[in-house]
Amino acid sequence: MRLELGKILINDVQFGQTTKVENGTLYVNADEIKQLVKADERIKSVEVELARPGESIRITPVKDVIEPRVKLEGGGVFPGVISKVDTVGSGKTNVLKGAAVVTTGRIVGFQEGIIDMTGPGADYTPFSQLQSVVLVMDVQDDIAQHDHEYVLRIAGLKVAEYLGEAGREVTPDEVEVFETLPLLDSVAQYPDLPKVAYVQMLQSQGLLHDTYVYGVDAKKIIPTIIYPTEIMDGAIISGNCVSACDKNTTYHHQNNPVVHDLLAQHGKTLNFVGVIITNENVYLADKIRSSDWTAKLAEYISLDGVIISQEGFGNPDTDLIMNTKKIEQKGIKTVIITDEYAGRDGASQSLADADPLANAVVTGGNANEVIELPKLDKIIGDISVVDRIAGGFDGSLRQDGTILVELQTITGATNELGFNKLSAKTE
Repeated sequence: MRLELGKILINDVQFGQTTKVENGTLYVNADEIKQLVKADERIKSVEVELARPGESIRITPVKDVIEPRVKLEGGGVFPGVISKVDTVGSGKTNVLKGAAVVTTGRIVGFQEGIIDMTGPGADYTPFSQLQSVVLVMDVQDDIAQHDHEYVLRIAGLKVAEYLGEAGREVTPDEVEVFETLPLLDSVAQYPDLPKVAYVQMLQSQGLLHDTYVYGVDAKKIIPTIIYPTEIMDGAIISGNCVSACDKNTTYHHQNNPVVHDLLAQHGKTLNFVGVIITNENVYLADKIRSSDWTAKLAEYISLDGVIISQEGFGNPDTDLIMNTKKIEQKGIKTVIITDEYAGRDGASQSLADADPLANAVVTGGNANEVIELPKLDKIIGDISVVDRIAGGFDGSLRQDGTILVELQTITGATNELGFNKLSAKTE
């Protein structure tokens, strides 16, 4: 597949009479967005706010972050959800690079997060650097929790599509081209390079822990092979409320750095032959089935190496280790990307499961590390939930407006795709 991503660089966002992109500024008609969102009668109210890098703004509880895009050729945006179920990953897509839609409002599940646009909290989340259109939404009082999540998810995607349309006729500032050949052609093209694939584990435990592939709940799939460019082009979206620090938002999927980095090395140091997507299940039999299939597919396409990324922690640690162990037993080298819940002192066991074969690990950081966030001038959303979200505790929100929480509360802080800002150093 060959995908052209046209990047339209956005360095400011402003309200305007017409939604458009002009000289690097995204102008937004708030009334049209409100009308679009409130077409769903289950949404009681919506406000549109803007948040720019460096502003004294705190957004919470964050549900999803989405990059606005428009498909010029090769299907539509968010296939199977917003657009028809056409295969994406090829053709031309224009991207409003530097812009984002952020959804917030009344809390759905306790595992929702914080984005600070300035201060120490901003240093832990990549989303502090985006020109953000924030939807503050409330739903009807009698709505069920899963419907609450659904309507807010769809609203965010619709607004991202709406904003993306502003880039349809704009000439991109730069164009990146990505291409992956069919397996046998790829092997023939680079026969002397190690064949490497990416195993992406998708959160799929249910009860607000869901991910969607072409609109299908990932817990209903068996592991399968897809082109890397399909992921880059919106085939996978977030629908979960797992801990904010290691949740893969839709923006993460659209900009998966593992896919980008492997494509950058394709034909140079390795032969990136594809992606195996697999789920994270609750029951042991399902975990065994999915990890068996993942290892079988890795063996079937004769891989030399695999990178495995996890989403979430605790129960999914078992899926991670099962996948790693079984793939290693096929004679295929693995590297895993995870994060840690090692206690506030960093001295506790990092993962809930382990195996000697899982001996090459990249960590996104310790989610239990405590951080103090200063009072900021403006709150978008509902600050009262800070004591209740994962990583917060009774007394996290202080009377003076400062907050004491674990990194777990900060959206993307220890992301297990490596889409974060933490690093390590030796002394």
